[in-house]
Parts: sequence; C-alpha cells; structure tokens
Amino acid sequence: METDEEQPVLPFQLQFDKPVASQIKIAEWNPEKDLLAMVTEDSKVLLHRFNWQRLWTISPGKCITSLCWRPDGKAIAVGLEDGTISLHDVENGKLLRSLKSHTVAVVCLNWEEDGQLKRIDCCNFSTYEDRTPRFFPPAPRPPRMPGVVSGDAGFMDDNEDSYQELSNSSYQQFNILCSADRDGSICFSIFGIFPIGKINVHDFSVPAPFVDKQSVYQLMNASSCKVALSKDLRHMIVMCSGELNDNMVGSRENQMAGDVMHGSHGLVLDTSIFSKRKSELHQLAQQASNIEELTEVIRASLSVMSTQWSDAMRVFHEKFDSLSNLIVDHALDSSPQEEFLSLLGGARTSPAVHQFLVNTLGEVGVKRVSKVVCGAGKELQRIVLDHIQPAAEIIAFRMGELRGLSRWRARYQGIGLDEMLINNATEKSGMMLVQIERFMRVLSSVEQQFSNFFNWLLKCIKLLMQEPSDQLLPYNSELVVIFLKFLYDQDPVRQLLELSEVSHNIEVDLETMQRVKELVQFGGFSDSEYLRRTLAKEFQQMESSFKEAFHMPFNTISRKILCKDLLPLFPLPSSSASTSITIPMSISFYEEDSQSVSSNQTCQHDLIDYICFQVPNEPSSDISNCIGIMRGFTNDPSSLKESYTSLEAILLSIPAGYDCVDLSLYKDTQIVLLLNGTVTSSESSGDACMMILQANDLPFISISRSTSLKMWKSHQLRDAVVQLQMENEKVRYIPHSVIAPLAVSASRGVACIFAARKRALVYILEEDEDEVPETEWLPPS
Repeated sequence: METDEEQPVLPFQLQFDKPVASQIKIAEWNPEKDLLAMVTEDSKVLLHRFNWQRLWTISPGKCITSLCWRPDGKAIAVGLEDGTISLHDVENGKLLRSLKSHTVAVVCLNWEEDGQLKRIDCCNFSTYEDRTPRFFPPAPRPPRMPGVVSGDAGFMDDNEDSYQELSNSSYQQFNILCSADRDGSICFSIFGIFPIGKINVHDFSVPAPFVDKQSVYQLMNASSCKVALSKDLRHMIVMCSGELNDNMVGSRENQMAGDVMHGSHGLVLDTSIFSKRKSELHQLAQQASNIEELTEVIRASLSVMSTQWSDAMRVFHEKFDSLSNLIVDHALDSSPQEEFLSLLGGARTSPAVHQFLVNTLGEVGVKRVSKVVCGAGKELQRIVLDHIQPAAEIIAFRMGELRGLSRWRARYQGIGLDEMLINNATEKSGMMLVQIERFMRVLSSVEQQFSNFFNWLLKCIKLLMQEPSDQLLPYNSELVVIFLKFLYDQDPVRQLLELSEVSHNIEVDLETMQRVKELVQFGGFSDSEYLRRTLAKEFQQMESSFKEAFHMPFNTISRKILCKDLLPLFPLPSSSASTSITIPMSISFYEEDSQSVSSNQTCQHDLIDYICFQVPNEPSSDISNCIGIMRGFTNDPSSLKESYTSLEAILLSIPAGYDCVDLSLYKDTQIVLLLNGTVTSSESSGDACMMILQANDLPFISISRSTSLKMWKSHQLRDAVVQLQMENEKVRYIPHSVIAPLAVSASRGVACIFAARKRALVYILEEDEDEVPETEWLPPS
C-alpha cells in the first residue's frame, strides 16, 4: 500500500507524441469536431484529426498571420499579410470566398455567434424565414468554361456543395466574423461574408468621467493584438499596443516631456447594435449576401459569354478578311459586301469572289465557321437561360423583399436600410431583366441571320462548282441583304456584352424614346434611358446601385460602434523592435457565477469577461515574471456609483526557474499555462510544464476606475502579487523545451503542445481519476 501511495499520479494523459514536418506558428482546435488546424512557418495550413491523420493541406501563397474557425466548425477563416481573409471548407480545404476588408496584415480573427438564442426559446420578434426557396429553384452557379476563370471574387467553380453550404446562410445561427489588422482597423462581417461595419481604434476619443471632465484620451500608432466579441454580441474587448495621449489643454507639453504612455491597452467597445438589431441584421445580411453572390454569377456569365462570342467572331473574320485582300489583289474598287450583293443579285461573279468561295473558303470552311458562330450563339442562349436570367429573377425578388423591409422605418431605418436607395436598386434589378430579354432577342436575330447567310454561301459554292444543291437548307434573300448591310462588319452582340467603363450608347429613334418615356411614367418608374444602354452597362449600374444601398447600413452600423472604456495595462519598450514582440494573452466570456462576483454587482447580461496576459519584465519595475488576470472589464462603469467598481484583477508570480511561453483561458474560468524551465546546469537542456489553475479561487482585488488613466493598471497590483504554488495546482511536466502556440479545446477537453524540436504532444485534460497513471519522466527533486 505504501508503494501505491508513493507512486506519482500524472495529470493530463498523454494521447500521443508525433513529429511535425515544419515548426508550427498558429494552431486552433475546431469548436465542434476533433480537428486541429495548424499553420506552419512557411504559411501552409494543415488539418489533422485527433488521431493525427492529415485531412488536407493548403498553401495560399502568401504569409498567414491569423486563423479562426466558424462557430459551427464547418468553415475556417485565414487572415493573410496583404489584408485578405480567405474562407475555406472544412471538408476539403477548398476556397469558399475571399474578402479584402483590410489593406495590411490581419493579425487576429474572432468568429462569434449569438449565444442568447440557445437559452431563449421565445423572443419579442418573429423568426425570419427566407421565402425565396418557396418560389424559385436553387440559385444558379457561375458557368464553367475551360481556361476561363469564373468571376473575380474568389469562388471555386468545382465544388458545388461547398458553395451552397456557405451561401445558405438562412439556416445558420446569426454570427459575426471580427478581424483586426496591425494598423488598428477592425472589420465586422455577418456570416463572414457580408461586411457590416469597420472602425479604427485611432478614431476613438475616450473620456475619463471620473478624473477630469476636460480630459479626453486617444490611442496613437496603435496595433491590434487580440479581439473578442461577447457571446451576447453586446461588447467587444480589444487588446492593442500603442501610445495613449491626453488631448486636454497642455497635453502637448506633457508629451514633449515624455509623458506619452506606450504599452498595451485594453478597450471595451459597445457593440450592442448587433444584439438589439440581430433579427433585422440577419434579414439584411441574408438577402444582401445572396444578392452579391448572384451578382457574381451574372458577372462571371457575362465574362464567359464575351469570351466565347469574341472567339467565334475572330474565327469568322479570320476567314472572311481574306476576301478583302483578294479584292485588292484583283484591283477591284469594291467592298466584300458589294461583291456579295452583286452575287446575290445574279450578276457575273467577280474573280475575287469566285476564288474566295471555291478555293479559299470552300464548303468545308463555311461549315466550320457556321458551326463555330452558330454554336457560340446557342451556348450564349444556354448561359442566359440557365445562369443569367434565373440569377436576375432571384435578385429582383430579393430586392423586392428588401424594399418591403425598408418601408418598415421603425425597425430598419436604425440599421441604415434607406428606402430611396433600395427603391433605386430594385428598379435597376427590374431593368436588368428587361435588358436580358432584349439581349436574347438580339442574339436570336443575329444567330438566325448568320445561319441564313451561311446557308446562302453553301448554295453559291455548290452552284459555282456545278454540284447538286437540292439537299441544302433554304435561305431568305432579304435576310442576306440585312446581314450584309448591318452585321457583316458590325457586332451588336459584342457591343451589348462589353464590360467597359466607356459609355457605349445605343442609338434609338426619337419616336421610340418618346413612347418609352410615356410607358415608364405610366408604370411609376423614373428610368427611361435603358434602351440606350447595353446589357453590360445595365449590369454595372445595377451593381453600383447595390453597393450604394448596402454601404449605407455599413456606415450606419460603423458609427454606432463606440468605445466605452479604456484601460492602460502595462508598458512596452518604445523601440521599433517592440512591434515584433508577441505577448501571450487570452480573452473569454463565461456565464457569471454569483459566488465569484460581488453581490452588489448588477448588470443586464449574464456574462463576465476574463482577460489573461503575461506582463513583460521591466528593468525599472519590481514586477517580473508575472501573469495578469482581469475580470469585469465590460461591465458598464457609467451605471455604477463613483465609489464602486466591478473591475477586479490579480497578478500571479510564476515560480522561479520558469518562464511563461503561452496561456489560454479554458472552460469554467480555468486557465491553462504553458511554462518553460530555464537552463539550470550544463547537463540540462531545459524542461517544461503545463498547469491548470482555477481563476475563481484566486484572491482578486478591486481596481478603481476613478484612477487616472496615466497610471498602468499592472502597477496598481504590485503590492498584491500572489505567488503561484505549483504543488497546489494540476501540473504536468514535459520532457521537452516547448514553444508557442498552445492550442486548447474547451469543447473537447484536449490540449496540443509543440516542442522546440518539431514535435506535437496532445494531452487529454479531462482525465478519469480512476485511470491507472502512466509512467513517464518526472521533474528532478
């Protein structure tokens, strides 16, 4: 029995120890599945199962700077150095969408869904149902054409399931993707695809109401480090590094005297607009994101059609331009059209035309050109019927839905759904349908006339070669004349399809224009110039009206995201090298435990925030090798009495001989620390440990918000540093030197640690106490 008691019990079962081909710099567990996404130093994304089976590898070709999962675990967002955010399918890594919301590196991502709906069965608003599937078949996808890219928006044209899964946001719970870049800009996107707001921390002027009514603070040269949106979508915590300036009178003198506070700061943003108007925003994002995707279908279709028709016309002109050269060679003073009209009229065939039809073109050449041109015409008709027209019809229906919502001003004016802009966009979508019908008539007429012209040429060739022509298709002489006068050297189809900023107006007679104006006014519309526009120009105007209409909610929501609090946490070196310093930090929101907060605390929501961060060592400070923990940062200070604060914090001193490598907040307000042992002797290569401590059990102390913002919060805690006793915590010693990142899954209860020697160690954090402890290396006594 004594030996059993003396045998050490090792917490956290080691599941496996696997080598990795390249060092890992970012790692995140899937919130719903046993999947781990990792980013290597050479910017490849690897997806592994829990058993370490690799599912796929992707390489964006650019430096990856951040990563996060969609809350349902079905998609992953990857932030790149050039400011792009790419969304990938969890099943195969296929690119679903690429967003260019930033101009510089996206340093952190956070994807949060509305957690309130899980606990609330009934709401004051009706649940939104997308009615489009009732009346329309599934939305069309961009057409495929070998060698042609379908659109410019980053859609993959070979994965229909992934495309539909991303676009079918009506079945998703309301969620928002938050992204922050190194210049302090923060963007918000509903479902990760519909931009709904953008702010910059430099634009916030933060008043200090408990200090001096004249004091207003502002962050300068700030760079985002971490963002976290609360589960009720009401608050957002932003951790950033920068300079805190006081904009009151005399502040310039203070700054000149070196009073600028450069370091890490925490901000609380009021994002309650997402919670208060989530039903309205859901409906707007649902309709607008689908409209944007269908707009890309039309754009891709027009691009494919323009390419196919241009290729067909190039083949036609390559063959028939040789007739002009033969006319010149035979010293004739005429044009190809005149020569063909002379042939049609029964006059003597010129040597140039005879040589062209019999020798240069021939029967085979006519059939080949006819097949190319008429085949292109039929393919264009198919694309219109299968892609453009269904997309335009669904767009018009969805715009009609938005038009109805925009008239409900009490609910939708507050999110920027402008009735006038929506009306204009609705009319443009209707005009697009008119232009599509017009294009189909023009295309059908052109194809018919080309076909008739080629039938006549075959008849002529047979007669010139004195061969029987009874089996040939008949032709219409009048259509041949019309073709030679209006189509031989002109291309109305190409004119309608050209995607160009240059205005190509179509000539319309005055009588027709007057009649159109009367019909337009009778119908209650305002646009009477649509007959002068091409299909491509109509599409450009429709797209422009959509951007204008949807940019209004974007600006409206952006203005309603405000900074409600700011706290200077700890100083950082002011040198340029400090920008490359990575400070381990973690932010999480937990359901409040009445035992962990003051009984006097009252707030409307049932979430409490925890912020955990490493405090950098300062040569001039007596604080060294400490972990800071704060909670209650998002509680509204304006609703509290001046003498009371709900903000609490503590400093934990890491035991001597260890340094913090990374940390992560875990479920039930637990904190996972990853520590590296310092080298103590020449024989030792350094060892590490992982521990879990319960934050609720720590002796937090209150921090007064009325203290001047010119004092670091970490300095207020220097007299209340708590020594971390490793023997009192759950500690797992690791026989390797470890590096960041530490990947912890709260839903699965596992952690992945990366050793400096390119190894990955996966531990199960929720161990069974009845399990027989494994035998492994123990720390030296």
